[in-house]
Parts: sequence; structure tokens; C-alpha cells
Amino acid sequence: MSAVKMTEGSVQLESCKAPLFYRQSEPATGEVKMSALLLHGIRFSSENWLSVGTLDALAQAGCRAVAIDLPGLGRSKSAEAPAEVGQLAPAGFLKEVCEKLSLSPVVVISPSLSGMYSLPFLIQHQALIRAYIPVAPICTDKFTAEQYQSVQVPSLIVYGDQDTQLGELSLSNLRNLANHSVVVMKGAGHACYLDDPDTWHKALTDFLNTL
Repeated sequence: MSAVKMTEGSVQLESCKAPLFYRQSEPATGEVKMSALLLHGIRFSSENWLSVGTLDALAQAGCRAVAIDLPGLGRSKSAEAPAEVGQLAPAGFLKEVCEKLSLSPVVVISPSLSGMYSLPFLIQHQALIRAYIPVAPICTDKFTAEQYQSVQVPSLIVYGDQDTQLGELSLSNLRNLANHSVVVMKGAGHACYLDDPDTWHKALTDFLNTL
């Protein structure tokens, strides 16, 4: 296993009153193939990506991976979420994150709650996104089949077959993405990456190797 460099930091955005906390992993050699941005669900934070080994796995695969704590959650509790004015308001939020952290073009990994940020970003700024990995995100019903079909970004749709609430629902909308593949994780629930990290990391790295 190659060495991985882990760091922590914070980034101040114009759209948030307080800085956002993030964790970062990268190959110790400094040779980076691509950048990845890890988002999280409502009960989680960047710490989950550290403890489950995804930050490590991404760096091993040659990525610079940044896991942020979303506004109001984790160690970004003081940061206020950007105001929603219409469905595309949060699109500018992730655009600013990527600009401030020099992540574009970025691979966006987006479970659950973070769909409210990643989907508008995907629809509005696909030129900044190298690949999209939604994991049963919310808000998939806010966009039309035509909007999804206009997205050319390579996408890997992941969900657990025990996720009765968002698994099939998110898939039914996301399968309209023009360039997608699907991984159904057997025996895994909503946070399928926590239920079966090995399968998750293999699916992730196999997909990244195709980019």
C-alpha cells in the first residue's frame, strides 16, 4: 500500500458566515490523477469517510480527496446553509467550494441529504464535474427527465437493496442521466457504504479507473 497524506483545514465561502471544515487525503508522492469531493448525509460528517476508509482508498487510487462538513453539520455547525432561491440556488455553493479548493474538474460523491447541493451543481455546472457518484440522494424528483438527459457527465448510481425509502426512488429519476451505470449493494441499507465498505471501495475505484 502506498503512503497517504491526511490533512485537515477550513475554507471560508462568501455564501456562508463561518468557515467550512474539511478533511483531505492525497497520495504522499504528490502524483494526483484527479480530485474528488465527498459530501455526506444529515446524520453524518466528513469523519465517516475517514473512519470507513474512503479517504484512504481514494488517495490510494491516486486522487486528492476532500471531504467537507456541510453547513450546519459536523464541525461546520456555525456555517449557515446558503439561502435557497429556487431549485438551483445551492449550485453556486459547491461551485465556490471547488473554486476555493482548486478541485475542478471534480468527482462528486453525494449520498442522501447532500443531493440538495450536488444535483443543482450537476445540472447547472456539468463542465466543472469529471464524474458524479450519487448514493440514494434526496431531491432527485426536483428535476425533469430532460434535465437529466442533458447531463453528459459519467455517473455511477449506487444504492443498497435494503434502502426502501430512497434507493429505488432515486434510481427511477437518476436513470435518466445520459451516461450512467448502476451498482446495487446487496444486503446494504441507506448508508450502504458503511454497511459494506469493501464492496463500496471496489465499485468506487473500478469506476474511477474508467475515467
